[in-house]
Amino acid sequence: MPFAYDQPVFRPPSEAESLILQVTLGCSHNRCTFCSMYRSKRFRPKRLEVIREEVARARALLGPEVARVFLADGDAMCLSARRLQAILDAVGEAFPHLQRVSAYANARDVASKSDPELAELRRRKLKLLFLGLESGDDETLRAVCKGATVAEIVTAVKRASAAGISTSVMVLIGLAGRQRSLEHARLSADAVNRMAPTYTALLTYTPVPGTPLQQQIDQGRFELPGPMESLAEIREFVRNLDCATYFTCNHASNYLPLRGRMPSAKREMLACLDAALAGMIPLRPEFLRGL
Repeated sequence: MPFAYDQPVFRPPSEAESLILQVTLGCSHNRCTFCSMYRSKRFRPKRLEVIREEVARARALLGPEVARVFLADGDAMCLSARRLQAILDAVGEAFPHLQRVSAYANARDVASKSDPELAELRRRKLKLLFLGLESGDDETLRAVCKGATVAEIVTAVKRASAAGISTSVMVLIGLAGRQRSLEHARLSADAVNRMAPTYTALLTYTPVPGTPLQQQIDQGRFELPGPMESLAEIREFVRNLDCATYFTCNHASNYLPLRGRMPSAKREMLACLDAALAGMIPLRPEFLRGL
């Protein structure tokens, strides 16, 4: 470990081999009712001189061969374009074989950057942003205190893509509850179709103790779809997904692992989902599911 991390530290599954560089601590929004990731932290950006020292320490310990860097914590993109450029310059100088820098982002972060600023970040090898759409249903986004509208998230993804930055967009199955399950699926697919992200990931919402949404569940004010209802929600999403995107539904939270390039994989995925709904394919047991 190049330096002492401020725990807890989170990163997308695809960043398992990346050097994690904390440039912010916590999440600047930190009000989503379903999320507990950074509730133990007070948000603050790290000082640039500290970041540069940690980059130098990582170079001394790991050598020049580092190819991927993930900027943590929750939304490193909330930093100003000038600060991010300085960080990317330090990373690029330390690691001459660098291929890609990635980070979590939200719609507000992207909106705060001009098109030329986004292009400059891309030139400095910021090549991938992870954004949570969560739902294409504005009613659901308001209910979970997402802090952005569907239109704002769609615009953010399209602007990042226009700057040459790849995007990975996440949708949470079950987030709208049992009553709005299929509408949530249809509207989420519609939003993804409009933004056409490089990657689209479906996760199944898993209640986290201590979060406001868990409290609503405990009080009987929110009802989660069951396993088969979750599969039906995924099927409705896949049925309505038409854009070119690499689709994954293989997170540990999901009952049925799926992945493939859309839209060419749609027919095969629908057939697999139909077989699972008919009881012909076993679902992942609850004890193997997790965050």
